[in-house]
Amino acid sequence: MRIGELAERAGVSTRALRYYEQQGLLPARRAANGYREYDESDLRLVVEIRSLLMAGFTLEDARPFVDCLRSGQSTGSACPESVAVYRRKLAEIDAEIRDLIRRRIDVADQLARACPGCALFPEGTNDHADQRELRRARAPRRDADTGRLLGGVVPSVQDDRPDPGADRDGVR
Repeated sequence: MRIGELAERAGVSTRALRYYEQQGLLPARRAANGYREYDESDLRLVVEIRSLLMAGFTLEDARPFVDCLRSGQSTGSACPESVAVYRRKLAEIDAEIRDLIRRRIDVADQLARACPGCALFPEGTNDHADQRELRRARAPRRDADTGRLLGGVVPSVQDDRPDPGADRDGVR
């Protein structure tokens, strides 16, 4: 198939295909007339690349998956190098989640200082599955329990900062 057909079947632009070729992820085969030629295995490579990009991986991250498919494996994740990329990406995501939780705690503390007694979630905006606030006004301070929110995937974050609503002795 030619580049236009591959682009249409894979749901990408011809420019993206040329870029994947330039990056060494897609083979550059040419017909006698100079046109690029692709087959079903190339479609599988492009689908794998696009799937990984949609999940937040980079093109460089996609390389082991593409190499795995080229080696004859039925899936790009069947090789140890691909599994290592998955593990590294999960560690990056977990670190980002922990950072977001810390940032959320900071913003909630700023809100509590700016507006004592204000609810963290105005009525109708709480999107937590149990419809509970993370910390209710006048409730004792506790560790952020991320395990409940994330199914135990990310460890809890210890928050040793003083409660802004407490007096100097830590009493509300």
